[in-house]
Amino acid sequence: MADAATLPVLLRQLRLPTIAACWQDTSDRAVAQGWSLPQTLATLCEYELAERERRRLARHLKEARLPAGKTLERFEFEAVAGADRTRLSTLACDTDWIDNAHNLLLFGPSGVGKSHLAAAIGHALIEQGLRVRYVPASTLVQQLQTAKQELRLADALGKLDKYRLLIIDDIGYVKRSEAETSVLFELIAHRYEANSVLITSNQPFSAWDSVFPDDMMAVAAIDRLIHHAHVFELSGESYRKRTYNQQRKEVNSDN
Repeated sequence: MADAATLPVLLRQLRLPTIAACWQDTSDRAVAQGWSLPQTLATLCEYELAERERRRLARHLKEARLPAGKTLERFEFEAVAGADRTRLSTLACDTDWIDNAHNLLLFGPSGVGKSHLAAAIGHALIEQGLRVRYVPASTLVQQLQTAKQELRLADALGKLDKYRLLIIDDIGYVKRSEAETSVLFELIAHRYEANSVLITSNQPFSAWDSVFPDDMMAVAAIDRLIHHAHVFELSGESYRKRTYNQQRKEVNSDN
């Protein structure tokens, strides 16, 4: 029969740190309340699983690099035309579109909340167990271009495959050479019908000749993105402008 004194060592060897930390208190409570052995064991297992889930969520949130504090609850839907609360909430809660490698495209002028919505949806999907990565388009292009120059583009694209959703923010601001934006096209082609992308852009598709200098590349990229996509066209006053106007009203009302 095993010596109870060896239990902490055994639990560490089995990589059960939460049970190792709380088994004594749980055992004392079980004795005091008359729990059966299966009930006690089930309680300890629940603690371990809950802590693992907490650590997994924290790890995935950290690697996602999402802007902080962006949730659907904090988004001002009433101020932005085209921001369908019901549809966006469904996309945040239902992972079917991710399972089917569909895309989500958010268009609209600067300040209407495209990045906020993208981050909020990413956060909601992480809470459902998916891995997400958020990256500004300009940063992504630079990273992929460097990888291509070092002859490791295929490896760089493969590493992004671990993310079920890749959020590419502000693609409309990518105005670079054909050599640089070609890697963006390669990413879009690589993920087509394999993994989802969420793209925000201040430029409609009709103006994407500024993103992709080659017209054929622009058409091919748009074709792949739109094939299986949920598209939202947002409009309204800039959030920063609304905030400024509200502050002015408050100042004037105090005078």
